[in-house]
Amino acid sequence: MARLTSRLNRANHRQWMVGMDAHRRGAQTAALPTGDSDIFKFNQLRVRKKQLRFARSSIHAWGLFAMERIEAKEMVIEYIGEVIRQKVADHREKMYEKSGIGSSYLFRIDDDTVIDATKAGNVARFINHCCTPNCIARIITVDGEKKIVIYAKQDIEEGEEITYDYKFPIEVDKIPCLCGSPMCRGTLN
Repeated sequence: MARLTSRLNRANHRQWMVGMDAHRRGAQTAALPTGDSDIFKFNQLRVRKKQLRFARSSIHAWGLFAMERIEAKEMVIEYIGEVIRQKVADHREKMYEKSGIGSSYLFRIDDDTVIDATKAGNVARFINHCCTPNCIARIITVDGEKKIVIYAKQDIEEGEEITYDYKFPIEVDKIPCLCGSPMCRGTLN
């Protein structure tokens, strides 16, 4: 039960931190696309997807890698999965824990909406954590629907691994971080 609560806390905290990061960035946020610009870029992303591939990663098992140069502030990929309610996410979390699934890919959008990419998602679920990431996750609204989109924080070169900071909440049971960054915090939480 403690592991279940920890995982749920991490999912909840990740969504909260996305919002807090946007608030804290202030001027930095203005440098990233917002509003109509988000919708325009999202539509471009649908038409011309970034060339990405998943492959073995030195950070953790599998990772997502750029197969082309990606410029700072560009949308990289949408985090896709099954849109479920919080109660369903709670049930699935228990089910995943019981069945021994090592990782689940629950990403909270708001108080009652969660994206579950554990079984029905895209390659965005392979994006690994890094304490000094090259991307950030943002929640945008397109045609009345909330979407999770990964943006490049900086230029990303071909062959470079796509990463973002999971920003899990601090917990007693620590999850070791393997990002290898000189600024590594040592744990994900």
